[in-house]
Amino acid sequence: MSGDTIGRGTWIDKLASELVAREKELGRGLGMIRVESGLGASGVPHIGSLGDAVRAYGVRLALENLGYDSELVAYSDDLDGLRKVPAGFDASLEEEIGRPVSSIPDPSGCHDSYGAHMSGLLLEALDRLGIEYTHVSARDAYSRGTFAEGAQKILASAARIGAQIAGMTGQEKFRTILPYYPICSRCGRLYTTSATGYDGDRRVSYRCGDAEIAGRTVRGCGNSDEADVTGGGGKLAWKVEFAARWAALDVRFEAYGKDIMDSVMVNDWVSENVLGHAHPHHARYEMFLDRAGGKISKSAGNVLTPQAWLRYGTPQSLLLLLFKRIAGARRVGVEDVPALMDELAALEAAYFGAPEPNKERAARQRGLYEYAHLLSPPDSAQARPSYSLLVELARVFAEDRDRHVSARLVEYGIIPGPSAAVSELVRLAGNYADDFGSREAPEIEIDAPMRAALAAVADALDSGAEPGEAIRTAASESGVRTRDLFRTLYLAILGVPSGPRLAKFIGDVGASRTASKIRGCL
Repeated sequence: MSGDTIGRGTWIDKLASELVAREKELGRGLGMIRVESGLGASGVPHIGSLGDAVRAYGVRLALENLGYDSELVAYSDDLDGLRKVPAGFDASLEEEIGRPVSSIPDPSGCHDSYGAHMSGLLLEALDRLGIEYTHVSARDAYSRGTFAEGAQKILASAARIGAQIAGMTGQEKFRTILPYYPICSRCGRLYTTSATGYDGDRRVSYRCGDAEIAGRTVRGCGNSDEADVTGGGGKLAWKVEFAARWAALDVRFEAYGKDIMDSVMVNDWVSENVLGHAHPHHARYEMFLDRAGGKISKSAGNVLTPQAWLRYGTPQSLLLLLFKRIAGARRVGVEDVPALMDELAALEAAYFGAPEPNKERAARQRGLYEYAHLLSPPDSAQARPSYSLLVELARVFAEDRDRHVSARLVEYGIIPGPSAAVSELVRLAGNYADDFGSREAPEIEIDAPMRAALAAVADALDSGAEPGEAIRTAASESGVRTRDLFRTLYLAILGVPSGPRLAKFIGDVGASRTASKIRGCL
């Protein structure tokens, strides 16, 4: 490992090192370095919202690896108001638009509120991944007065903040209203309320009127009243709330998506200039996109949930996806599970096998494998059949799947014998096989002789030829090397360059099925 390598050689370690250096420059105590992730509670949690928390936890692990105590705060914004009804939910939720999600009944009936249900889905995913966190609910925090001091300072400086927001973002509304949304005492909505007066202590005066929420007009009830800003009578606007959280919870690191860059910029200013608290060290990430390249949207219903991924892939494969990098937008879908499962297996083989010649790259690969196991990797390599192979076998052996697939893997010499770990992989691959049709034919670069050889193999298999003889004959007659034809066949059939003895595998899955997969690549 290079002497210049930080920690375990990943971007996570670099971030943690930068964070520590900044804290030392600021002269702040390093007894506890707290990192934070905000958990949205207004819609179905997706891979992107999970990624925010997982990456923050990675920084916590890196800090602890450097010798510092650290903690992840998972902050559920369950006092946020519902702006849109997510796709797939009953239209009756339209009546709840503008109300805090923690005040809306849970449509599924299993949690205390809609917000608790959505937060619970994300917390459950974190638990399944082994992420350790301290959960903070916005409703509880506001009710306890956690942000009272920050709210009072912010409201006392509202005119200055409003001018700053207008100058930094062009948003003018906080020149005329306070950056605080009371919950209407009559209709229970926020965002329809406009706070225009502050008594300098605990009370803001407001009126509940019509408001534009997510492109639609929501009618206010016309109520005029006062709210207590030191209790749970409302919430700070996003443009200032992050700053109040950072100061009250002593947050030293928080990443953010580029879609809220303006809000973070303003909050940094408020934290420094109004609350007197140095803002956290930041990392900006881009968003996950759906497979078509569109932005993942809770309201549009194109979310990829952690639960969906974990139906097909291991927790470590999902952690690998999230830890691979932080920069750049990425298209992602459950179709990526096989590739991530096989990539994890390749990292494991390198971790316990021959090291990568490039020391910096080797350190990065080792570190990525270790972070995918939350810095507690196994002591030895596990038996990891190719996920694509498991899916193909699972499609053939739909009944008594675990026994049949494990027996084939033993026959192929891939595993020494059945085990609980292999059974779990068979279960996951079986779910994938059951839920999806045949894998899309991979794009393989092939020249004319190889194309002729593949077509000849497919024809021979359909005519009942013995697989080994069919492959050797096709290679000879097409003028390609036999080993190159074998490699291309593995890619066409399984999506990987090698695998079990091909003649035996073709016998197990069927000659006509194999011929069809080969033709799919032509």
